[in-house]
Amino acid sequence: MEFLELTKIRRSAINFQSDIKISSSELQEIFEVVKTHPSSYNIQTTHYYVAMSQEKKALVKEASNNQHKIFSASATIIVCGDSEGYKEAPRLYEGMKMLGIMDELEFNYTIHTINKLYTDNPKLIEEDNIRNACLSAMLFMLAAKDKGWDTCPMHVHNVEKIKEIYHIPKNHQPVLMISLGKSVENKIRPRGYRKPVNEFVHFVD
Repeated sequence: MEFLELTKIRRSAINFQSDIKISSSELQEIFEVVKTHPSSYNIQTTHYYVAMSQEKKALVKEASNNQHKIFSASATIIVCGDSEGYKEAPRLYEGMKMLGIMDELEFNYTIHTINKLYTDNPKLIEEDNIRNACLSAMLFMLAAKDKGWDTCPMHVHNVEKIKEIYHIPKNHQPVLMISLGKSVENKIRPRGYRKPVNEFVHFVD
């Protein structure tokens, strides 16, 4: 699908067909696209937790103000940021050093910079994890739409309960929920009002 068409037809779904399933292999194909998303210092702190069973989605629905689309979706996904993700920088950059893209000096400087920036800096870690997760999630929704799937980004309510349901470790903090499935065609709303460009773009010179 052409990119401009994709951005125009992607909508936040409000109703899903409850009898539609998605396979792990098709989700894997979507995530193969998602892994190219940008992240601060390329440390890739975003993690996805995917629930597809009726039993698991029922628990998530109950913990999330009983929103029906959580249950009727083909998959309900929690997008998280890893508060310890920066510690993986040596492993993530090792390949570039081995291929000669970075020399030893640049490698050591990069790792030192990352550690200095994030160590004992929980506020920046949280902010960057949110930025990274949102960039990744938007790419996920576009990649899903390119394969014919509809999505809806949502708040994560009852965070501790959600972490328990998905077995999310302490260092992974939920940022948003995404429900994925096939929209009920006759319940797709017209797109809401969009501000004209001159109301949200500000040229400063």
